[in-house]
Amino acid sequence: MAFDSREYEWGDLTLILGGIDITEIRAVKYTEKAEREALYAKGRYPHSIQTGNHMYEGEITLLRSGYDKLVKAGKGSILNLAIDGLFAYGNPLDGDAITTDRASGIRFTEAAKELKQGDKFQEITLPFICLRIKNQA
Repeated sequence: MAFDSREYEWGDLTLILGGIDITEIRAVKYTEKAEREALYAKGRYPHSIQTGNHMYEGEITLLRSGYDKLVKAGKGSILNLAIDGLFAYGNPLDGDAITTDRASGIRFTEAAKELKQGDKFQEITLPFICLRIKNQA
């Protein structure tokens, strides 16, 4: 029995934000969190673990030119944007099955810029929250 153990790598990632293919991307990070709490009643030990709200957040790091595309789309500020994001993994030209994560309702929470002496380019990290992240394999 043969199987393909190939893992996705950086070059396999495509990021589409608000319909724009972001080629200036340098890093992505996104996560789903759930509020969890142990439920105590009679005795010293928890009876169960209760689940509350779910939360979705992340960061996108991109070059200044990619940031400027988003600023233009946001009519002067990325904080004006409410967009969907598609994180697609795999290269169909190599025969890979495409796996996608869709982030709905992305809203950026800050737009900090930094540049230091000796830097050859400017990277900007944009933290975000969103309504949901779903895997659409």
